[in-house]
Amino acid sequence: MRDLARRDPACRDLACDVVVIGAGSAGIAAHAAAAKAGARTVLIERGPGGTTCARVGCMPSKLLIEAGRAAHDARETAPFGVASGAVRVDGAAVMQRVRSLRDDFVASVFEGLDRIPPELRVSGTARFADPTTLLVDDHTRITAGAVVIATGSTPSLPPPLRPVAAQVLTTDTLFEIETLPETLAVLGAGPVGLELAQGLARLGVRVTLLDPAGAVGGARDPKIAACAAELIGAEFDLCLGATVETAESVGDGMRLTWRFESGEQGSATFARVLAAAGRPPNLRDLGLDAAGIVLDEDGLPDFNPRTLQCGTAPIFIAGDANQEHPVLHEAQRQGWIAGGNAARFPQVEAPPPWPAFALVFTDPQIAAIGRAFDAEAARDWIIGETSFADQGRARAMDRAAGLIRVYAEPDGRLTGAAMVGPGVEHLAHLMAVAVQQGWTAATFLDRPFYHPTLEEGLQSAVRAVAERTGGTR
Repeated sequence: MRDLARRDPACRDLACDVVVIGAGSAGIAAHAAAAKAGARTVLIERGPGGTTCARVGCMPSKLLIEAGRAAHDARETAPFGVASGAVRVDGAAVMQRVRSLRDDFVASVFEGLDRIPPELRVSGTARFADPTTLLVDDHTRITAGAVVIATGSTPSLPPPLRPVAAQVLTTDTLFEIETLPETLAVLGAGPVGLELAQGLARLGVRVTLLDPAGAVGGARDPKIAACAAELIGAEFDLCLGATVETAESVGDGMRLTWRFESGEQGSATFARVLAAAGRPPNLRDLGLDAAGIVLDEDGLPDFNPRTLQCGTAPIFIAGDANQEHPVLHEAQRQGWIAGGNAARFPQVEAPPPWPAFALVFTDPQIAAIGRAFDAEAARDWIIGETSFADQGRARAMDRAAGLIRVYAEPDGRLTGAAMVGPGVEHLAHLMAVAVQQGWTAATFLDRPFYHPTLEEGLQSAVRAVAERTGGTR
């Protein structure tokens, strides 16, 4: 193929300092970083574009979640002494709003890409001919000083669903349905599956959520996981420890059978089935064998998680493509690091990592910050815990349910937290700063906390740490 590209008069040659494969969040950031460093940088685009976040991820899912929240809040006014009438959900209108605003977000991404000179943008599927040469659909041959892989990810289908794949919804297709189904099975209780299950249930869809794992939303702290499952799982049929075994078409719907860890079986017919069981990286068509980089047993490049360099090659990998931290803020930062290092190669920088930070936008929300819970290691930790059940602001909001667990070293240095409760997206940001800055519990408490706020719940959990480490005032 390499020789064919040379002989084909329709195949143009293009030379640059850096070539970025993929125009998602990581790829756009990588292109910007390399260009800012003075490198002539080419961006290769494939597919519909607009980034996973804007087109099929963060933004359309939040639009659906917010529609569900509006319906839920309209039904739950009685505790405030406010009478509520019947709530009618117009499924077609809900989905039209999702697509309309989604398209606005995608358009803003394209506006940014349009500022890149046309001669530095190439459309098509790239594959390596050698470590610094790429062929794009046999119409363009690109030679570069360094390459950034930012090819993103694609939804996966569990094996039992593959024979009926044409009928299965994924996060890439869910937002295109014209209206809401009457019934829905969601496979995967991770952050995305859990968010969508609750949002759709609140919109009147009868949802069954199935997952072979025993926790929801990726929660690793067992107390937080149990609390989240109890609170969120009350709104739909939550089947943890359930593995789907078969799927077959039944009229316009689909019949699933599953087995629990106990051996008990279940089955039901659903109007639609949504696979939300992960997104593996888009690496298969890249020809990585020609790139001269080492691959692990799963076919993923061996790379330095701080420099993002693949071995010693002039190749860097960022965003969902490396599966290190598949969230937007990390993808953008990785793209910036990878693009800058590609422009400076062979001089590379290794910025310190950010604290781990994960959010699930359910109601109540789930968050994990910093050091992940580990039962064995936790024996040596100081853990401060507080419940939202008696938290003043949460009670005023009629949302007094949830739990905060803060982790610290014996000297009081804060290392992480897990929480489920109202507004924890804001509490989690505060905790992330504390962990990144290396604050002790005493330092954290020597900060202003306005009353009455939900943040006071986090203050109480940190105070519980301080009381055990001698850090109270």
